[in-house]
Amino acid sequence: MAASVARYAVGIDLGTSNTVLAYAALKAGGHGAAGPVTLFDVEQLVAPGEVAALPLLPSVRYQGAEGELAAAELQLPWDAPDVFAAAAAPVVIGALARQLGAQAPGRLVASAKSWLSHSGVDRFAPILPWGSAADVPKVSPVEASASYLAYLRAAWNRQFPHDPLEAQELVLTVPASFDEAARALTLTAARQAGLPTLRLLEEPQAVFYDWLQRHRATLADALADSRLVLVCDVGGGTTDLSLIRIELRDGSTALTRIGVGNHLMLGGDNMDMALAHLVEARMLDGAEGRPVERLSAARLSQLIERCRAAKEQLLAAGAPQQVNVTLLGAGARLVGGARSVTLTREEVERLIVDGFFPQVDAAAPLLQRRAGIVEFGLPYARDAAVTRHVADFLRRHADAVRAAIGVGQDGPAMPDTLLLNGGVFRADALARRLEQTLGAWRGAPLRLLHNDDPDVAVARGAVAYALAGVGDGGALKIGGGAARSYFLQLGEQGEGGADKRGARRAICILPRGSEAGQELRMGAHNFALRVGQPVRFHLFTSNADAAGRAPFALGELVDMGVGEGAKDFARLPPIAMVLRSPAASDAAPGTQQRARREVPVQLASALTEVGTLEMHCVSVDDAAERWLLEFDLRRHDDTGDDGDDSATAARLAPALARIERIFGAKSQQVPAKEVKQLRAQLEQLLGERASWSTPLLRQLFDALWLRARARRRSLEHERLWLNLAGFCLRPGFGFALDDWRLTQLWTLFDAGVAHRADKQVQAEWWTLWRRVAGGLDPAQQRRLLEDFASNLHTNEEGGGGEDAGAAAAAVVRGSDDDMLRLGASLERIPSDFKVEIGAWLLARLAKANDALTLWALGRIGARQPFYGNLDDLVPADVVATWLDAILALDWRRLEPAGFAAAYLARMTGDRARDLPLALREAIAARLRQVGAPAIWIRMVEEVVVLDEATERRVLGETLPPGLKLIG
Repeated sequence: MAASVARYAVGIDLGTSNTVLAYAALKAGGHGAAGPVTLFDVEQLVAPGEVAALPLLPSVRYQGAEGELAAAELQLPWDAPDVFAAAAAPVVIGALARQLGAQAPGRLVASAKSWLSHSGVDRFAPILPWGSAADVPKVSPVEASASYLAYLRAAWNRQFPHDPLEAQELVLTVPASFDEAARALTLTAARQAGLPTLRLLEEPQAVFYDWLQRHRATLADALADSRLVLVCDVGGGTTDLSLIRIELRDGSTALTRIGVGNHLMLGGDNMDMALAHLVEARMLDGAEGRPVERLSAARLSQLIERCRAAKEQLLAAGAPQQVNVTLLGAGARLVGGARSVTLTREEVERLIVDGFFPQVDAAAPLLQRRAGIVEFGLPYARDAAVTRHVADFLRRHADAVRAAIGVGQDGPAMPDTLLLNGGVFRADALARRLEQTLGAWRGAPLRLLHNDDPDVAVARGAVAYALAGVGDGGALKIGGGAARSYFLQLGEQGEGGADKRGARRAICILPRGSEAGQELRMGAHNFALRVGQPVRFHLFTSNADAAGRAPFALGELVDMGVGEGAKDFARLPPIAMVLRSPAASDAAPGTQQRARREVPVQLASALTEVGTLEMHCVSVDDAAERWLLEFDLRRHDDTGDDGDDSATAARLAPALARIERIFGAKSQQVPAKEVKQLRAQLEQLLGERASWSTPLLRQLFDALWLRARARRRSLEHERLWLNLAGFCLRPGFGFALDDWRLTQLWTLFDAGVAHRADKQVQAEWWTLWRRVAGGLDPAQQRRLLEDFASNLHTNEEGGGGEDAGAAAAAVVRGSDDDMLRLGASLERIPSDFKVEIGAWLLARLAKANDALTLWALGRIGARQPFYGNLDDLVPADVVATWLDAILALDWRRLEPAGFAAAYLARMTGDRARDLPLALREAIAARLRQVGAPAIWIRMVEEVVVLDEATERRVLGETLPPGLKLIG
């Protein structure tokens, strides 16, 4: 750390709604505080050309249009940070950005912190502002977060030019419920902002540190009657819960964090959205009582900003009785089309108090809805009641709570003290409701610790934590170490390490409570590490031992259970890589196979000083030989079950022997008839190939890949190899090291096929790439698209003749049908290419109403991609024009037209993607009229998971067992 040269301890709260910085001067040598904790007023634009210093920097970024604001209107007292250098249009951060976002729809980046924790998207992809128009510049969640930190850094360095922010003792706060991926992404954003060295602190702990700092002079008396504090932090994007035990040890106070809640995307954003829906419903009530079209995603985001401002006005102390929420019209009707709705303080309090803090029993279960709100692509909590989540949290930690407060099993498992944080608790009604609810559960009032300023307590507490870390005498530290125990899944019984019941076995590599900076090595266990070939590590976390069972111990073997029994273990992003030994890294390509080996290792784990998990494999023979295991932060698919049962494993050996027989040594002289029989023989050994599991398929692919050179041996060999390789690697992702497999497979693309004139080889070639397209990156899919276009052009020219050109001659030929199936499966190409393909398909449809064209149109314009980025979808208004053409067809005579329309109009729940309600209603009515399957109608009217038959129709074939199309 930078403590030896730092002059200030700095705490940064990178919040969902606001970013706050606090600091305290350090004594010479960096030991202890030389001054009070002070808020840093951040200079920011509050109006065009007007700068003011404010304690809160709104965590929003306005993506301006070119020419919208003059350079003089955006001038700050410092040069723009490097993180803004690539911005093609004006970028505004802070107070003015929030104002502009409330005026211009679809240009405001908000809730970037929530997106950082959303594992369902690529958090490095430019997807924000969500649902914005194609001409609005986009940024990734990581880039947006980095820009707020870079802005703070620039503002600080202007005020303290001789003590740059990056040289201070820095603490950055994160929700206690952030998993390892979200924490690592936060650190990545900090590095991009020029802050490479800092520590992370959980926000509920920061809140308590702030309270301790403010009451340090009377701390013994202030905590005399408290044994267990529940910290409830309801911020802009998350609800964060922690339990802190208070004990007297040897005459001094000891503090230990004993419980942390699960990640809950539930906070002020949800409340703003609920108000926006209320206001929208009133606005949509037309003058004649007829409903009109719902607001677009961009306009709704604008309304949410206005509702947020209204909520803050109405819930503040001394608030007015009512405020008007006005949404300006669009285009030429900017003023004349404006609509206003009045919100009263009473109805806002009622909606938020009763909707988000209902009075429930302590045993009230969480509501198990099918899904939470997905209005802007974020997976909000299924149950919006904070009180039910608090009840669930306390039930899961019941034994630890009883032990902390000293009551028996029959006593109430309730804390005796409450500390609230978050802007929502500025409203007395919300604080009172939660306090009263907890008091009713406990049978007696709780002691409420006063939080004088919830907006800044986290940043101030981070400073207090930093001061405790640099030796500020009298400053208490909260113990507890790692909030959860960490486990490595074992591969003892089959690849996935499952027993006959399907239960997973794992070993504890870092027990809950392990302190930071201490490396723990499992000396009692040795492991065989495969070097020079793809390996994958499955990690899980659990705080089940905080809920009554004995603490997990280092090296303890646990049964993670099945079904409901496995719910106490949460999967982390995988660690997947090809580990190299120092000798192998310098080996010549022809000797790589020999570099494959198994190395005996021991596992070493540590909670780092910055608050993240770090794992190494350490060679038993040479302790200097270590392999750092890093999380795969970009992947976001759920890899599901990686194990095979023992019966399948027993049949695998003869199956691999058959592959070796066909594609092994050329000297075996295998006749063509035997080559053709391989598929049937594999099914005899392994069962119908539709039932082959993903782990089995990947083992078969690996065997085929090792013998890939033999595919050119004969026409039959090439046909078979291409067919089996594509089938065994479909859909190109979803299993350990599939990205590595695709990297290897892609090396074949430029060479093409050996038997170029054979139509079946051509078809198998393009089928292979269609099947694995989900694992190809955007550049590779663009390369496929070039060959797609070349083939279609050649086919239209009737074969091309001698003047087709060398480029066309190098492309493996493919039929129109092959190209249609391939082109429609490329989900990672930009949306403008998809629009172009769609236009070509519509022209083709006008000439011949064939089923394949309709299928391709439905797939390429899908509202819910199978694997692609949501930002690459065809815009909804373009899809609406495609549907006009499909509606003109005779659906009774042409049944595929109905399915294409249903899939194009499929409801996602995300307003940015969904088609207008009137159009979806028309399609649903037409589907009923022609007697379409019920699932087609349901997918247009509600958010559904597709059944197997519909899934097969969408993808053109089934997925391997264990993979489910949930989009």
